This record gives sequence, C-alpha cells and structure tokens, in this order.
Amino acid sequence: MTGRLPMGFPAQDLPPRVRIHEVGPRDGLQNEKTVVPTEIKAEFIHRLADAGLTTVEATSFVHPDWVPQLADAEQLFPLLGDIRGVGLPVLVPNARGLDRAMALGARRIAVFGSATETFAKRNLNRTIDESLSMFAPVVAKARADKIHVRGYLSMCFGDPWEGPVPVHQVVQVAKRLMDLGCDELSLGDTIGVATPGHVQSLLAELNEEGVPTSAIGVHFHDTYGQALSNTFAALQHGVTTVDASAGGLGGCPYAKSATGNLATEDLVWMLNGLGIETGVDLGRLTATSVWLAGQLGRPSPSRTVRALSHKES
Repeated sequence: MTGRLPMGFPAQDLPPRVRIHEVGPRDGLQNEKTVVPTEIKAEFIHRLADAGLTTVEATSFVHPDWVPQLADAEQLFPLLGDIRGVGLPVLVPNARGLDRAMALGARRIAVFGSATETFAKRNLNRTIDESLSMFAPVVAKARADKIHVRGYLSMCFGDPWEGPVPVHQVVQVAKRLMDLGCDELSLGDTIGVATPGHVQSLLAELNEEGVPTSAIGVHFHDTYGQALSNTFAALQHGVTTVDASAGGLGGCPYAKSATGNLATEDLVWMLNGLGIETGVDLGRLTATSVWLAGQLGRPSPSRTVRALSHKES
C-alpha cells in the first residue's frame, strides 16, 4: 500500500524536476565519531547511485588531520570508477587538494567558503579575503581543465559566534565566490536557523546582484525542524538543486550547534507528493539508509526512513 503513497498533488509555479545533490558520503560521514571503512563507503555510494541519485558527493581531499574520517580519499575514489552517469564531486580546500583530485580523474570539485569572518577563521584558518585568494587559482585551474566547480558558502543565515548575518553581507561574499568562476553556488544554513521568508529574501537579493537562480543550490540543516519548509520556499523561487543527506546524516564538525542535514528520504517524500520528478527510487534509498544505519550501529534520524522501515518490518 505504501508504494502508492504519498498521493501526488502538484502545486502551481514549482519546478517540474529537482536535482538532489546527495552529500551523505562526504558531509554526512565526515561528522561521524568513528571512521567508516573504505569498502563500506564505496558500497554506500554505489547503493545511492543505484537508487537513482545523479549527483553523489564522494569525499574530500583535505589534510587527514583536518577530517580524519575522510583520510582515505585516494583509496576510495578509484573504487567508484565503474559508476556511470553519476556526478561524483569532491571537496578540495586548496591547490594541493585539487592536484590530488585531478590525479585520480575527478571531474567535479567544490570549494568551501564562509559568509562570516569567525567561521572562515575557525574552518579554514583564514579571513574571508584570504580564503577567496586561496580559492582563485584552484577555480581557475579547474575551469581550464573543464572541471565543474561548485562553491559552498556556509553560515548564510546565522552564525553561532556572530549571531544574525546580514543578507547583504552574504550576497557580497557569494558574488565574489561566483566571480572567481564557480559554475554553481550552494547556500548553507549551517546551524539550521533559516526560515522561509529569510530564504526568499536572500534569493531575491542574489538575483538582483546578478546571480541567477539556475546557478543556486540550497543546503539546509534541520536543527529547528525548518529544512523542508525552507526547501519549499526555495522551490517557490525556482531553485532546482537541493542538497540532502541520505538518512539525515551529518552536521558540521566546526560548529557544535549544527545538527543533521535535511534527510534525502524526507525530501523525496515531499517532492513525490508535489509531483516533482527526482529520478530517485524511495524504496531503494530507504533500504540504503537502513543498511548504513546498521553499519553505524544506530537508527537513522530520518522520519521517512523510520516510518517506511517500520511498515516493512
């Protein structure tokens, strides 16, 4: 019976299709207290691809001391060579990270900036200006080799140290990040404090400053239970790229108040009900998150995973 649910009731003026940028293997697993074996990570990514996700962020080429959970990037990425038709972006913090990724054939990368000075210093040990200067040659080299570049911008809606972040401040940093040559911008609600009106105000001001909606993705955390509401607000504005993490894995190791990402299953359930295509098989995705939860030794925080797995048991 649940295979026929949710019932579809398309809403007016929403995109017909959304691309889900799956971040579980990178943003999700990097926040785990224990290191997940490389072969489990590889199987996780293969299962996500088999579930129909077309973009799966695979790993991060950062120094092992920064994120020890992802220290096996060189060992993991070659295990994904048989995956076809799926983008496998990787995070690179600097020129060295880009070189490591390119040596393994990565064709999609991401750099990770901050809209606030405090988080830039805590996350990258640099000011905003210094971090953008570090990214400039990375983006230029990647673009010269026709590698797709995503720019992450964190703390777009609030910062645990600085408090409210003015919209114009976020827009200024976002525009500078895009001016480096990024193909895509992901707006991060790192501590989950965004609300729908705030989301639409930021998107509108970005448009006014020349950043097109087609280049924008959204990345919400569910700290206050607002991730789906904020996603719907972004959809109403025309956003068609939404970041999510299978099973609701993840947070941010540098911001203690950051809880889990928007669960991919919860997102797919809502989009299915709105008649928006994703290409994702919710049953296979749920089974993947149940499997991974077993590997991690704890239940998935995703409400949809819990509901569907309970009905099937």
